[in-house]
Amino acid sequence: MQLLRRQFITIALQALSSLACTSAIAQTAATDWPKTKPVTVVVGFAAGAFTDNVARIVAQKLGETTGGTFVVDNKAGAGGNIATGIVKRAPADGYTILVHSVAYAVNPSLYANAGYDALKDFAPLALGPRTPNIITVNPATPAKDLKELIELAKREKLSYASSGIGTTTHLSVERLKVAAKVDITHVPYQPAAAINAVVAGHTPMSSTSMPPAVPQIKAGRIRAIAVTSAKRSSLLPDVPSVTEFGFSDFDDYTWVGFFLPAGTPQALVDRINAEINKAMELADTRVKFVALGMESERNTSAEFGKFLRTEVDKWASVVKSTGAKAE
Repeated sequence: MQLLRRQFITIALQALSSLACTSAIAQTAATDWPKTKPVTVVVGFAAGAFTDNVARIVAQKLGETTGGTFVVDNKAGAGGNIATGIVKRAPADGYTILVHSVAYAVNPSLYANAGYDALKDFAPLALGPRTPNIITVNPATPAKDLKELIELAKREKLSYASSGIGTTTHLSVERLKVAAKVDITHVPYQPAAAINAVVAGHTPMSSTSMPPAVPQIKAGRIRAIAVTSAKRSSLLPDVPSVTEFGFSDFDDYTWVGFFLPAGTPQALVDRINAEINKAMELADTRVKFVALGMESERNTSAEFGKFLRTEVDKWASVVKSTGAKAE
């Protein structure tokens, strides 16, 4: 019995020693980051996309504030799934960061095999800036607000341009169609082209994120109908929200998120989260975000994780109810 007790104590002490050693290594890694080697910032979309713009703004500021080297690497394709596959397989050492859009939360439901589990394969790092989606119309379209647009859709055959199948700009209108009991034909475009479709009159209406729409609205080339957030956007305070027209449970955003491979030590996650928040809170960063039609708020990795779980569940329900599928 005495021998067994000594063996148990020895094993326990070894376990505690191993745990302390692991914790010390993790703390050292967090302290040293990002001085060991360059940090690769993998973006799920092409150069010039709003996700890429955000990644480059933040990466530049991280380089300035930490003294590290940050290299942006665009891995576009499959709605961002190519990039997620690359980062999923990367070492969990803080030197490979994924920058993705809200598509990160949508894709596991939209694709037959997105190649990742949104809640298990990555550590949520930080929620970046976000923007409501916005419904706009060509000035020749007689509807002046969402109520009139819905009534018009009941009388005439309408179509709308979106930023692509399965994007929240597509799914937001599909949700609205179900709630309003109208049929409006979806015409998917590449994100940069969707707003041009309604400007040119190829479709009478569009649903896009705010960044490409705001300049066209201010120039009078299109008319804003409603934003898809629960409240009005401070960037366009005169544009009503969808909820003001009696449609509840609408709080749809296009957002940018930062992720690390699962298994990254929490001390390192917290360190990088703090640096990203610091970069996003700089005055010139905020000015650049506003120019893109986006706003950000300080958040912890735990807060982002909670937000992410809500987004994954919400969009899974929307994909199921609308029957949307990636082609």
